[in-house]
Amino acid sequence: MRGRTAISAALAGALLAATAACGANPPEAEGILGGGKSAQGVKDADLRQTIDHALHDALPAKNKASGKLISVNNGSFPPYEIAGSDGRSLSGASADLATALSQLLGVKIEHVTVDGLPSELTGIKAGRYDFALGPIGDFPDREGDNVFVDWVREFVVFAVPKGKPKHIGSIADTCGLKISVMAGGSAEDVVKKQSGTCVQQGKPAVQVQSYKDQPTATLAVRSHRADAFFSSQAPLGYFVKQSGDDLQLAGTGKANGFGDLYQGAVVAKDSPLKDVLLRALRKLVENGTYKKVMTEWGLTANMLDEPGVNLAPREG
Repeated sequence: MRGRTAISAALAGALLAATAACGANPPEAEGILGGGKSAQGVKDADLRQTIDHALHDALPAKNKASGKLISVNNGSFPPYEIAGSDGRSLSGASADLATALSQLLGVKIEHVTVDGLPSELTGIKAGRYDFALGPIGDFPDREGDNVFVDWVREFVVFAVPKGKPKHIGSIADTCGLKISVMAGGSAEDVVKKQSGTCVQQGKPAVQVQSYKDQPTATLAVRSHRADAFFSSQAPLGYFVKQSGDDLQLAGTGKANGFGDLYQGAVVAKDSPLKDVLLRALRKLVENGTYKKVMTEWGLTANMLDEPGVNLAPREG
């Protein structure tokens, strides 16, 4: 699925059906995701950590007893999260950081892939999963039931067909266009708000196409069912690179309806894991592991000087 290979309507339909059926990336998506397993990644020796007994002792009793933490993901946020079709294996920057965190905390971190962001947040709130390493977008309206331990900054742009046939330079240029987004995500809210603005200006509404995973939303653009995919710059840059000559980024350097964007790990409200993860991530920043991981995955522009809790800017 690289270069100028055409994507048939039948393949796109099969991908949609498979994605709806399970939380892991369907086999058809793995051409875009680099085969489901990546040879890229920080070497094990560079991720190796010595257990921090103070951090281990601060873990919830149930996790110390079981010797593990369950980390949930939706498997389609490369280069951070790239899930295999088995719903358990994971590669990417987040997977590398999880390896280091596991050794630092002295417990195993198991990865579980589910179907979309709403399922992640609901599962954390219900206690089915201990946390999501993410990174997941931190917004004030999400902080009611969740606590964010932010460790990256992000930007939201468009992936469009090569040559920019629809001339998208910013969110203001999307009136009357078909824009794919992740269902339940912040980009979906921004595009729907922009659609209302278009109508108020006497222009055609944005035709919003909501998908549960990044590969499917990208395929919608490559198969010309959507004019653009509106999402975080880091994964879109990854998809553009994987697509060969099919796609390019648009709207870079523009606010596109967002202010400062922070993303990070998510734990349930009042969870003791908040302080454990914050201290552990700070230690990975201090010892250079964080920089190694972010550099390896081409994410130096997304690095924070230090992680923080609920960094989402407030209005007023």
